[in-house]
Amino acid sequence: MDYSDRSRQKIGIQRIEQDRARFRGIVRGRIRKNLKKYISQGELIGKKGKDLVTIPIPQVDIPHFRFGQQQMGGVGQGDGEVGDSLGQGPQQPGQGQAGDTPGEHQLEVEVSLDELAEILGEELELPKIEPKGKSRIETSKERYTGIKRTGPESLRHFKRTFKAALRRQLSVGDYNPDDPLILPVQEDKRYRSWKIEAMPESNAVIIYMMDVSGSMGEEQKEIVRIESFWIDTWLRSQYKGIVTRYVIHDATAKEVDRHTFFHTRESGGTMISSAYKLCAEMIEAEYPAAEWNIYPFHFSDGDNWSVDDTTLCMQLLNERILPNSNMFCYGQVESPYGSGQFIKDLREHFHATDEVVTSEIKNKDAIMGSIKDFLGKGK
Repeated sequence: MDYSDRSRQKIGIQRIEQDRARFRGIVRGRIRKNLKKYISQGELIGKKGKDLVTIPIPQVDIPHFRFGQQQMGGVGQGDGEVGDSLGQGPQQPGQGQAGDTPGEHQLEVEVSLDELAEILGEELELPKIEPKGKSRIETSKERYTGIKRTGPESLRHFKRTFKAALRRQLSVGDYNPDDPLILPVQEDKRYRSWKIEAMPESNAVIIYMMDVSGSMGEEQKEIVRIESFWIDTWLRSQYKGIVTRYVIHDATAKEVDRHTFFHTRESGGTMISSAYKLCAEMIEAEYPAAEWNIYPFHFSDGDNWSVDDTTLCMQLLNERILPNSNMFCYGQVESPYGSGQFIKDLREHFHATDEVVTSEIKNKDAIMGSIKDFLGKGK
């Protein structure tokens, strides 16, 4: 390949990269424009992979000419007289009924969760989180720091070895410009050297608590499921290590897996203090506040068993949960069967406390505003 071929190839690659960047910019703009719809309808959750999300984006095809064979017929071809009707050509049988609206093409684009979190942060103007405490987990990373004369063949540095062999052959007069054969011997070989460095990571734990009593229906739990997806997406973009725990409660509380969390429905009463006790025990037993960033989230329709239990909830929050948490978030999902009293009690007791964040979620359209309520403080 001569210089001109390499130059053309380089220009071609640059153009491809420019086109790709423009396309990603268009995709990003479409996502931002339709972000509220994606959030409220929960379109992305079912299309989530390990690190990617598939997003459907409306696509409009640009009209273009297509050349065909002359004998196929068409407007302006063949014999005819002035005033002849321009027919539509032979019709092919079709299926289904005729419609009067244009079809919409959908282009599915894969977007990383990190990019999705960045778009969410830009659209909601979310501040970056400043982690507190130190890391409990340290990951090790191999870093190449220099060159040495011994090592495994897999780490041999070809360029350095070649240079050493060339210098040796030049110094002893073995180099022949007409036959430039470089043969490294053992003393010419150079190898990469490395050292292992400890890389501290900021870690966080999210403890989701949800009321699953009879007054919390499927619609309410779907709202919680959608909102928790976006909360997870943002927090995972802010921390290297994330642990997620799930607690359900009616009159009693228990820890469950993610699937059970979103698909369980009980019929008993509601004692919110049972969930707060379990949350406090988890934190005290497994997540020292000096080493972890702790985010308890509680979702309920606002019903509680008694005034006495509400008083106990305030005590648990004040004495055991808030001192160890970055913040405590309570989302009240509107339900036709819930009284909605608990959020009023929280606001009355903690009106001067920034670490307690409350949000009323009337329906799916309110999810975006609720996410901003919870994450907009940058804690």
